[in-house]
Amino acid sequence: MSQVEESIEVGVPVHTAYNQWTQFETFPEFMNGVERIEQRTDTLTHWVTSVNGVHREFDAEITEQIPDERVAWTTISGEAKQAGVVTFHRLDDTHTKVMLQMEFQPESVTEKVGDKLGVVKRQAKGDLERFKQFIEKRGRETGEWRGAVV
Repeated sequence: MSQVEESIEVGVPVHTAYNQWTQFETFPEFMNGVERIEQRTDTLTHWVTSVNGVHREFDAEITEQIPDERVAWTTISGEAKQAGVVTFHRLDDTHTKVMLQMEFQPESVTEKVGDKLGVVKRQAKGDLERFKQFIEKRGRETGEWRGAVV
């Protein structure tokens, strides 16, 4: 398994950053390579991705979700093997640190080479930068889900 850790400071309160992150169907607006996400239940999402010509479909289950603190997931079926957690850290009333930690299993030769070259790390960093732009430009979340999964 390969690992990626990235973080970014966003200029919104912790509840705004967290609430937006619970809106999985908006991820294609700031995550490169994510074509579509369908929220099937409170804890099940279906992903369609295309990264560097590699098309994948998979289901991911939310394994832990604590409002304003963390969202953890793992894939449960499909063409990708990954797990991770996004945590939200209050810096002050109007700033939040968003931290992504993810493990993934590169499958093809292309994915393995891309992993060695840091492609996934750069993509994660870019996705967080685009999340920052997305939420700061809006200034508020597009929705929220405040339920807990433990």
